[in-house]
Amino acid sequence: MVKINGEEWNLADKTVAEYLAENGYDIKRVAVELNGDILPKSQYESALLQEGDCVEIVSFVGGG
Repeated sequence: MVKINGEEWNLADKTVAEYLAENGYDIKRVAVELNGDILPKSQYESALLQEGDCVEIVSFVGGG
C-alpha cells in the first residue's frame, strides 16, 4: 500500500504523474513530497510509487 495524504491506496508500480493525472490534479499547481523529500516536477514521470511509500500532495490555490 502507498499512503497518500494520510490514506492508504493500492498504487504500487504507478508513477506519480499517472496518479496525479488519474485523480484530476493540475501538475502545474501541486507540490509533491515523496518519503519526506520534495519531488521535483521533472521527476513526476519517472518516480515510481512503491509499497510503503508515503506521499503528500499540496495544491496551490489563488485568492485574494
